[in-house]
Amino acid sequence: MKLLAPSILSADFANLGKDVLMCNNSQCDWLHLDVMDGVFVPNISFGLPVIKAIKKHATKPLDVHLMIVNPDPFITHFKDAGADNLTVHYEACTHLHRTVDGIKKAGMKAGVAINPHTPVHLLHDIIADIDLVCVMSVNPGFGGQKFIENTYSKIEALVQLIQQRNSKALIEIDGGVDMNNIKKLYTTGANVLVAGNAVFSTENPTQTIAAMKGIV
Repeated sequence: MKLLAPSILSADFANLGKDVLMCNNSQCDWLHLDVMDGVFVPNISFGLPVIKAIKKHATKPLDVHLMIVNPDPFITHFKDAGADNLTVHYEACTHLHRTVDGIKKAGMKAGVAINPHTPVHLLHDIIADIDLVCVMSVNPGFGGQKFIENTYSKIEALVQLIQQRNSKALIEIDGGVDMNNIKKLYTTGANVLVAGNAVFSTENPTQTIAAMKGIV
């Protein structure tokens, strides 16, 4: 499975409806939405009202990535706002299994994200219970950062762990994805690539998405 999820964090917020419509009409698979609280990561992005507004216009699944502390009280709120996938950070959840269970009970696919410094083996006891692992390939908080090369080794380790634990989890890569590394990321074992500036900073994002989808 090879999926592409443009990151709305890099879209034009003054013309968000236009960019969502562009994604609808493109070959992308999901819309990736980064929710930042200014505490877990050093940035603030957007929250529930913006997601609700996007959901009204989006025809693709909403892949919501929570970069927030204590996500548990907000799980059902994100479901109500329109999230199809809800990803929380390993580093932000004291009781991760309980959080994942809550996401699934709310009717969403459950994802767990790991920061660049977090080793893959820490997911051993949760990997069989989740639908998605989001590997941060930059330090979370800001778009446009340089891709961390160690990500390839983490993908390889995840592929092995997923096989060992008989998991069906998809591997998602978030940060620094562009035309130069897409093919290697897919061939190494990634299933979902999040692309922000590499899509929205181009003159024709629709063509850029098509070109990215054509690299397998």
